[in-house]
Amino acid sequence: MKSVVWEPKQPEKTRMWQFMRFAEQTHQMQFKNYQELHTWSTNNPAHFWQALIDFFKMSFTTPAEEALNHYDHMINARWFSGATFNFAEKLLSRKDEHPALISINESGDRHLLTYKELYELVARCAEGLKKAGVVAGDRVAAIMPNVSYTIIAMLATTSIGAIWSSCSPDFGPQAALDRLGQIEPKVLFICDGHQYLGKTHNGGPKIIEMSKAIPTLTKVIVCPIIFSHPDLSSVETAIFWDEFLEPAKRCEFKQLPFDHPVYILFSSGTTGKPKCIVHGAGGTLLQHIKELGLHTDLTATDNLCFYTTCGWMMWNWMVSALALGTTLTLYEGAPTFPKADRLFKLIDDEKITVFGTSAKFISSVEKAGVLPNKKFALNSLRAILSTGSPLLPKNYDFVYQQIKPDVQLSSISGGTDIVSCFALGNPILPVYRGELQCLGLGMAVQVFDEQGHAVRKKRGELVCTKPFPSMPVSFWNDPEKKAYYRAYFERFEDVWAHGDFAEITQHNGLIIYGRSDAVLNPGGVRIGTAEIYRQVEKIPEILDSIVIGQNWQEDVRVVLFVKLKDGLELDQSLEDTIRQTIRHNASPRHVPAKILQVADIPRTISGKIVEVAVRQVVHGEEVQNASSLANPEALKHFKNRKELSE
Repeated sequence: MKSVVWEPKQPEKTRMWQFMRFAEQTHQMQFKNYQELHTWSTNNPAHFWQALIDFFKMSFTTPAEEALNHYDHMINARWFSGATFNFAEKLLSRKDEHPALISINESGDRHLLTYKELYELVARCAEGLKKAGVVAGDRVAAIMPNVSYTIIAMLATTSIGAIWSSCSPDFGPQAALDRLGQIEPKVLFICDGHQYLGKTHNGGPKIIEMSKAIPTLTKVIVCPIIFSHPDLSSVETAIFWDEFLEPAKRCEFKQLPFDHPVYILFSSGTTGKPKCIVHGAGGTLLQHIKELGLHTDLTATDNLCFYTTCGWMMWNWMVSALALGTTLTLYEGAPTFPKADRLFKLIDDEKITVFGTSAKFISSVEKAGVLPNKKFALNSLRAILSTGSPLLPKNYDFVYQQIKPDVQLSSISGGTDIVSCFALGNPILPVYRGELQCLGLGMAVQVFDEQGHAVRKKRGELVCTKPFPSMPVSFWNDPEKKAYYRAYFERFEDVWAHGDFAEITQHNGLIIYGRSDAVLNPGGVRIGTAEIYRQVEKIPEILDSIVIGQNWQEDVRVVLFVKLKDGLELDQSLEDTIRQTIRHNASPRHVPAKILQVADIPRTISGKIVEVAVRQVVHGEEVQNASSLANPEALKHFKNRKELSE
């Protein structure tokens, strides 16, 4: 297939084009193309981010004293000091009868909220939170599906300056507790159950378990998703949604500093409990407005549907489109149920203009033999966003041959760490097969070799060399920023190392080849190895274990190796026990595709297991760090395993 698979027809009508002209006029510049605009945005960050605020008319209640401080290290950069505003107020600036949220579940039930109705419900929910004693800085948690209740609760939380954090309902109690328990929430929003693949999962037991497991909870609000009417008599703090809402005529928005915490997101939990990443309101909103308004070209006439859970940063990203007056279509359930073409029907039914999904979904639809353009008109659809894992060249072929030939396919890449993107789409640039279109405005992205030298058209470590507003304001319970520094700045001095293996192309686009660390990534869902180890350790027959991600059929599958007690063999009964334990306490996504027995597990001299070395052996690669192992001979147990070729 040809290298260029899409070209913009009317770039001058896009917001990106208009912003480029705006920046020229306000800064007496002239940009011949996007690359020149990008260079200016990274060389003049204070001017660029202020221009973005001016372009979208995002005024602060209290003006900023300066756009960017004189920082001694990226980690100490401060944006728009002195400025105050409210995150939720910006997302609720529209209050008319235009559709704000359209919620649809597997059964086809549809619920619509206008911007006016959304504002009113947020006001009532905020009053309920105030009555529960929630104040600015408190944490409000959620174990909720992707439905209107969740967005209402988040907006109510942030309207009073409390901090929002959420997990999806398919997380087991332990996985949810590992995250939410660390931040000591005062209030928990939780569903009474959820549907997936046609099955109804009762949330009653989880409500009781989580209520008891988090001692800081003073109120547990149960939201009716499956209307299971659970018996909450044993949970003194529990109250149903309708009873929780309080009368309110208007929503009061607390004005807060630019970097006041708005979200706590969680790392994958590779080396222990997930890290709690705190994101500021101002940096989050600025990045999202840039990416949604300029790079995705969303306006008040668009309808955005991004298939996501509330435990993925794409949910936070998607919700910010409310600040642009966009309609959000929320789908809750399995994306291929009852048929693999379910979401394409949704696109037609709701006239969705921008559809977000994962590379895994696109691949699975192709493998299922679905030919969307033969069955659906897809007239409204102008852009498809893909993330979670690299979008392969053949995936581009399928989209343009079998979905829609004139759609803009934007593969986007960033992470929970920045709650945004390093590289993404661009409505004024062509789409090249297999490439992310461009580096984001204001993002000084480079690729470094192992010596820390910038390289182009070569694979290396994805880095960012200058600060940007959506860097975390902190890690929770990390006052001296030691964990924060270790996470991103140990590899290269004063340079953010993101952990992606990537290449900047001749078109100034980007190719992501995968993670450069040990994070598992089946179906684009980041899973930390420690989350699996914590469950395996509960099984008495297992002495030791190691888990890796194996490249398999255009995706990654989780492979668990176990060392058993002397005399024991891995039989079907024990395999079932392992899978059941992991599924119940973590999630179905954590369950290994393969479980294999080995005689020994390789460790470093200091006693640490070495997932990277095992992964290299499994993929037939040379092990770089065998000399650092206390028992390098153990690697032979992972080599040329027949089971891993089937």
